[in-house]
Amino acid sequence: MKETEFVRRYGGIYENSPWVAEKAAPLIDGSADIDVIARVMVDCVDNASRERQLALIRAHPDLVGKAAVADALTDDSKSEQASAGLDQCTPDEYQRFQALNSAYRRKFGFPFVMAVRNCSRAQILAAFESRLENDHDEEFENALFEIHKIARLRLVALGAN
Repeated sequence: MKETEFVRRYGGIYENSPWVAEKAAPLIDGSADIDVIARVMVDCVDNASRERQLALIRAHPDLVGKAAVADALTDDSKSEQASAGLDQCTPDEYQRFQALNSAYRRKFGFPFVMAVRNCSRAQILAAFESRLENDHDEEFENALFEIHKIARLRLVALGAN
């Protein structure tokens, strides 16, 4: 697969961050399977500068946030949040998500990121509350770990080799 085709196909795997596919493209040949693609993309992110990693984390929307309410999520994010029932929150759950989003952003300076596909709202809220207890460096690493999980799920959904 040519690099331009690779970027076209996989540029959305990492939320609003086609640079990951651009970095990975020259390192992957046309016969690469999902494990190779995922591993190379993970390496590209893990070896990026801290500033670029922070930009990647910040490219993710808040869960049940303004982008969701305004219907401005990427198709992948919309599908992932809907799979967890985040588009069907009760008024109390909605308020809880808003409060947690605000507290989390105040503490860490970036959005709470979690691979929510196949999770319940209760599980997500519990993880949110638990992770608020972490320090900044631990939560930065958690966010990247979750982003890699999201990317892997997106590769699978896309039907990567």
